[in-house]
Amino acid sequence: MFKTRFTELIGIEHPIMQGGMQHLGVPQLAAAVSNAGGLGTINITIYPEMDDFRAAVKKTKELTDKPFAVNISLAPGLNMGEKIHQYIDVCGEEGVKVIETAGQNPSEFVPHIKEAGIKLIHKCPGVKYAKKAESFGADAVTIVGYEVAGHPGLDELGSFILINRVAESVSIPVLAAGGVADGKGLLAALALGAEGVVMGTRFVASTECTIHQNFKDLIVNSKEIDTMTCQRSIKNMARYVKNEQSAKALEMEKAGAGLKELLPVISGALSKECYVSGDTQHCVFAMGPAAGLINEVKPVKAIIDDMISEAEAVYKRLGTLQA
Repeated sequence: MFKTRFTELIGIEHPIMQGGMQHLGVPQLAAAVSNAGGLGTINITIYPEMDDFRAAVKKTKELTDKPFAVNISLAPGLNMGEKIHQYIDVCGEEGVKVIETAGQNPSEFVPHIKEAGIKLIHKCPGVKYAKKAESFGADAVTIVGYEVAGHPGLDELGSFILINRVAESVSIPVLAAGGVADGKGLLAALALGAEGVVMGTRFVASTECTIHQNFKDLIVNSKEIDTMTCQRSIKNMARYVKNEQSAKALEMEKAGAGLKELLPVISGALSKECYVSGDTQHCVFAMGPAAGLINEVKPVKAIIDDMISEAEAVYKRLGTLQA
């Protein structure tokens, strides 16, 4: 077992958090992660209506009595605006312990989050953003390295450098996201100064994830070289699996397409449809190169238990290397 400032801050057993995972961040998965000793996450983008969001929070509470987080994307394209305050109100009323923000500076919402007695984790891609998050009152930061599925930021810095730099630059706990799928990755992140890890791709390939089996099989059968990045020109770089849709998006971008032209191709709504139908080619699918480390679909508890066991074994092995 690894006790860190993150596990102490949140009151969880293991320093492992589930990523926001957009349309896949539902109560079933979040509760499974929390019940296994990690920090599960539900995502507001699935619940545009406040009654549905409250029902999802209540459902998660029925499935686990452990802490879980709510991911709130502040990306300008979502046009949430003042509606964010309504989500925070529900979180406060329902006793949610943690909110994770991403996509934009959340400072205007921080007083509301703090008044509700909720811990704030802010997701960001670099040192200057982490320092800013600390200055406006974030309790912890998630740092996304270049390997992360979804949106890694524009600096293309790998996790080995980035986590090390951020951990020495802020005093609040740092969580490492990108490239972690096993116990070796967890231990490496802790060695770099992180207080925990955030995983998305690994939890997609879990029994409890609600995505179609075709996508789980895709992860298991993928290598670390089977991802690509695009959307740099619209300053929203994303990492996806290499498929027909992501190739189309990249070609359009190279031809000068802007956000308006790209949106129908990179649409989250389109991905959501494919996640149900099992069509792995005609939507963009966020997957990290950590897929190369994933060899089977397993229950969440087995994923976390195996990670901790492996990390402990590697820690002991490293101890034998001392002269």
